[in-house]
Parts: sequence; structure tokens; C-alpha cells
Amino acid sequence: MAIVAEKLLNYPIPEMRQRLTRRDTIFYALSIGLGQDPMDRRQLRYVDHHRDLVAFPSIAVVLGHPGFWVSLSDTGIDAVRVVHGEQSISWHKPIPIEGEIIGRTRVTGLVDKGVGKGALMYSEKQVIDAASGTVLATLSSTTFLRGDGGFGGPAGPVKPAHPVPETAPAITLDLPTRPEQALIYRLNGDDNPLHADPDFAARGGFPRPILHGLCTLGVVCHALLRTLCEYDPNGLREMDLRFSAPVFPGETIRTEIWPQEGAFRARVVERDVVVVNNGRVVLAR
Repeated sequence: MAIVAEKLLNYPIPEMRQRLTRRDTIFYALSIGLGQDPMDRRQLRYVDHHRDLVAFPSIAVVLGHPGFWVSLSDTGIDAVRVVHGEQSISWHKPIPIEGEIIGRTRVTGLVDKGVGKGALMYSEKQVIDAASGTVLATLSSTTFLRGDGGFGGPAGPVKPAHPVPETAPAITLDLPTRPEQALIYRLNGDDNPLHADPDFAARGGFPRPILHGLCTLGVVCHALLRTLCEYDPNGLREMDLRFSAPVFPGETIRTEIWPQEGAFRARVVERDVVVVNNGRVVLAR
């Protein structure tokens, strides 16, 4: 079944209501690697329920998550060959540590790259506090539909990439991932079997299950919050990045940052492969 552009642009992605608990808030921070250094007291406010708990800001990516809806047969999408291409977050208000959250997701655009070249799908999710109706964060995603080009859709416009300076980064930080981290992270609600099933990963062209792109984003967000904001949960205003290669669980992610230019990228140390590129960060202060 091929993509029908008008149908996909108006696809009724269900509104998601989620009861966020303090345990969920702590679990998310642990799932992206916080707490691995038992002597870093600054991280404890995100993971220790006996303290004045705060939410790690990138938790917005898992709140009100609509699930792996692209795998539904009536979307026309070849779900086996779907790859998360880009992600941005704009924070409007602090994320609460508990309460009812609403996630409203919609498809905002499609780009047909041609037969054999795949397609791009742009989508947006609003994370809303159910009690007040306040929009807490707006998230925009680009999904690369590797198996779905040539459906007769528009050839543009394509989102431009934020430039990365050619000079050496002013700040670098290495953060490890764990071999079982994808299995832990998927309990946040992202059940794509690409991150757990070796056979499914092989059908997608990968030698083994890969880390969720949004888990990689969480690790990079950790690096930005640590180096630029001293772990202030409200220190970031915007974050935007492009996923350029997969991370395999157990690898080390090195985030390279140019604070003056508001730019960053990340690479896997063990393979010296850039896995996040064209990053852009805007601080709240």
C-alpha cells in the first residue's frame, strides 16, 4: 500500500492522555543515563525521590507519545524502513514532575524525494498540562521514510540544516550508554522493535538493535544541560538536531559544543562516527 499524501497529512493520530507520576519522571532520567556517576550530587535532584525532585527537560519527547502509529496498515508507510531524521524541542514552561499530560500530534508536511530515494514526513506534538490547558513544550520531528518515495508528493520545501562551525569545539563531554539501555528506554513508551529485536533490526539493514534516536537526544541534552546550564532544569529554551547515524547501546557519545554559535554535534567515540549533526541550542538566559 502506497502513501496517499492527503490522507497522511490528515491522519487522525489519537490524542494521548497520560498520568505522569514521580516514578515516571525519575525513570526517564535514569533511562537516558543520569545517576551513573554516584558522586555527582547535581544529578540527584532528577533521580532521587527523597529530594526536591525536578523533571529532566527532554522528558517532553516521551510525554503524550502516540506510540508507533506509523506501523498501522492504513498509513501506507513501510514501517520496517522508518528512521527518525530530525528532532526539535521548544520549552514554554517547566515540565511538571506529576499530573495529567495531553499529547496532540499531527502531520505537518511531506516531501517526496523520488522512487528509490524515500520521503520525509514532518510532524508536530504539543505537550499540554491537562489541568490548566497550558502548552508546556512544542516538538517537531522529521521522519525519513526510506521505503516510500515516489508517491507523487511535493519535492519541498526541505527544512534547512543549522551550520556547524569548522573550528574545534570549545567544549566536549563524553557520556557512556549501557548495553541494555535501549531495552530500558523503550519502557518510556516507544515500542519500535528496531530497538529490541535482532531479526527486525536486520530487516531494517542494521547488524543489531540500535539505540532510540530520542535516547541519543536525551544523552546529548544531558551534556548541554551539564556544560551550559549547571544542571538548571529551566536553562534550555530550544534544542534542534539531526540524527546522522545510529548509536549501538554500550557506545560512548561525545558531545561537541560551540557555545558562542549555539551549535553542537555528537559522535560515537568507539567508531569515530558523527551520530548527531547540525545541532542548535538556545539558552533561556
